[in-house]
Amino acid sequence: MTILGLIPARGGSKGIPGKNLVLVHEKPLLQYTCDAAKASTMLTRVIVSTDDQDIADAAIRCGIEVPFLRPQELAGDSTPMMDVLLQILSVLAKAKEEPDILVLLQPTSPLRNANDIDDAIELLQKTGADTVVSVIEVPHQFVPGSLMRLEEGKLHPYGDPLSPLLRQGKQRLYARNGPAVLAVRTDFLKKAKNFYSGDTRALIMPRERSIDIDDAFDLRLAEMILQQAQ
Repeated sequence: MTILGLIPARGGSKGIPGKNLVLVHEKPLLQYTCDAAKASTMLTRVIVSTDDQDIADAAIRCGIEVPFLRPQELAGDSTPMMDVLLQILSVLAKAKEEPDILVLLQPTSPLRNANDIDDAIELLQKTGADTVVSVIEVPHQFVPGSLMRLEEGKLHPYGDPLSPLLRQGKQRLYARNGPAVLAVRTDFLKKAKNFYSGDTRALIMPRERSIDIDDAFDLRLAEMILQQAQ
C-alpha cells in the first residue's frame, strides 16, 4: 500500500507575508511539517505542492520532494484545496504513481508530530474508514450553550436559553484543528470530491499540538511552546 504525505505550501499569504518560510524558533515554519513527515514510519512518500520557487528550494533543503510546481491558477487565496489535490492526483496517475492513501499535512500546524501522522493512518487502516481528520475538543466556553449575540448593546442567548450553563452539563463538541492531519483514501476522494461525506473518524489531539498558524499571535504562541519544550 502506498501512502503519500502531501504538504501544500503556496507562496501567497495575506495574514503573514511569506508565512510558510517565516522563522519560528529559528526554523522556517515549513520545516516543522517536513521534519514530522520524514520521521513518520507510515508514509511511503512525501512531496510539497507549491507555486513558489523559494518554498520549493526550502523543501528540497529539508529533504522533501517537489516533483513539479503548482499551476498559478491553483495558487490563489480562494482556490479550494480539493481542486489542488485532484490536480496532483491526476498528475501522479498519469505517471502511474497515484497513492492508495493521501495524507494532507498543513504547514501551518508546526506542533503536530510524526506520531500524530502515524496514528491517523493506523486509525484509517484499522477501522476501514474513508477519512480520518485531526480534531480538538471545543473549549466549554465556546460551545453553543455558552454563545451570546449582541444586539443594540444587549446580550441575548444565541441558542436555547435553557441549555446547561455548568461545564459538566455541556455537550462535548469537536473542531478540526487546521486540520493538522487529514488522511483519506484516494478512491473515495476522487469519487466523492469531498473529505467528510463518507465514514469519517476523529483523531483527537491535545491543545498544545493543535495550534494553527493564522496570525502573529499564533506565531508567538507556537514560539513560546517550542522554547519551553527544549
